[in-house]
Amino acid sequence: MEGLIALATGLGLATASGLNAYLPLLTIGIFARLGWIELAAPFDLLTNVFVLLIIAALAALDFVGDKVPAVDSVLHAGGMVISPIAGAILALASQGDLATINPLLVGAAGLIVAGGTHAARAAARPVVTAATGGTANPVVSAVEDGASLGLSLLAILVPVLAIILVIVLAVVAYRLFRRAAGIWKKRDVSTNGRV
Repeated sequence: MEGLIALATGLGLATASGLNAYLPLLTIGIFARLGWIELAAPFDLLTNVFVLLIIAALAALDFVGDKVPAVDSVLHAGGMVISPIAGAILALASQGDLATINPLLVGAAGLIVAGGTHAARAAARPVVTAATGGTANPVVSAVEDGASLGLSLLAILVPVLAIILVIVLAVVAYRLFRRAAGIWKKRDVSTNGRV
């Protein structure tokens, strides 16, 4: 049972890293630094003060840059590599000494979950930018950052609830994308592809 809870924590953190790669890393590093959780080697490197400062600096740059319409596209392109790697690290780091599942499977699951979450986020942002002229980007970015931090905390403190939330969010995102695709398809049919 502890192995499943550790997996739920890892997948919750990986999902959060798809929204913001740095906040979950910073959260787990601070929690481990304070002794509230324990990270097995080599992931205990996340508790190093210098590593935490670097992650915090990257988080601050991402926080500011993601609010700017042109810069956010560049960050999202880089995030297609960074978020899945962070997701794999977080999924593996959360396993600790309780690992009952093959680490390759855990790492791959973290990579896929974080990559999928980031891909959905990166696909939605241009639509938001186009629909609002970029005025909603700061709000959407702030919601993503808040969701990432909240999901990170839930994944550590109440992992089962975090996994339930991840599943609910996945279903909602799927339905929203299907609805948006249907609207765009109807629009293209009614205009014969003319914009």
